[in-house]
Amino acid sequence: MGVYLGNYCYVMIIVLVLGKEVRSQSLKNGYYSASCPRAESIVRSTVESHFDSDPTISPGLLRLHFHDCFVQGCDGSVLIKGKSAEQAALANGGLRGFEVIDDAKAQLELECPGVVSCADILALAARDAVDLSSGPSWRVPTGRKDGRVSLASEASNLPSPFDSVAVQKQKFEAKGLDAHDLVTLLGAHTIGQTDCLFFRYRLYNYTVTGKADPTISQSFLTQLKTLCPPNGDPSKRVALDIGSPSKFDVSFFKNLRDGNGILESDQRLWSDSETNDVVRKYASTIRGLLGLRFDKEFGQAMVKMSSIEVKTDVDGEVRKVCSKINY
Repeated sequence: MGVYLGNYCYVMIIVLVLGKEVRSQSLKNGYYSASCPRAESIVRSTVESHFDSDPTISPGLLRLHFHDCFVQGCDGSVLIKGKSAEQAALANGGLRGFEVIDDAKAQLELECPGVVSCADILALAARDAVDLSSGPSWRVPTGRKDGRVSLASEASNLPSPFDSVAVQKQKFEAKGLDAHDLVTLLGAHTIGQTDCLFFRYRLYNYTVTGKADPTISQSFLTQLKTLCPPNGDPSKRVALDIGSPSKFDVSFFKNLRDGNGILESDQRLWSDSETNDVVRKYASTIRGLLGLRFDKEFGQAMVKMSSIEVKTDVDGEVRKVCSKINY
């Protein structure tokens, strides 16, 4: 009986591993080249149109894709509306960019009805958002199908600005991402924003001491206190990379090196030996090389992340409207 159970478990592990490989292999560059040749250009022009009127939509689209992939995999489930859907989760508060995805989907449905998934639109829009922000571009493998399930209760595994590095590593490892991917992907914060609510405790009462977080540089602490006074608006938005808030570059990593990280979860990357090595590499003073390295590795990490638990024809669909499943 024991041998049989052991063999059964072994077979199940093989099935699970092969299942993941098959799903990942279902994605390919140019998936829509025959079925909808203008798919990627339509998404690009839509993102560009919205970006021209509001450049801050770029970090919104990046975050939207990230939050989609960490819950149910990269299946567009974060786009589904409903009282108990993912959008209702506390961790998904402030998500932006839904109108961009809806706009692109409407145009694609006119061009080639029922062909391009909402999940693929998300992945393509995230790439285009980075490119438009003076960041890198990369080829996005497509062929994802849209999921049919969206539950706020499953969003508890999303990374939090209050997570320790150890917890961040655990959450990323659970999705097949390593510590290098963690640091690289958090580099997206170079164009991100946050509310005073999520870091003001570091300025005035860190660990209930009545003092500031000692890892914040003194000059930066003064600047942050001006932006977020103790009794100020907790929802006030602050750029995570104050030096170049709208440019996708490596200054975010230099900020961590210099004690100028805004979120505690970001700044802690400098104090962990494993993540420090990656931050230090990106914050290198070798002119020219650091930006090129980060650009290349960010694209690679995004392709890896956007392949998390993708749906296939068997367990997914191509939604007609991104905010609701087909009936």
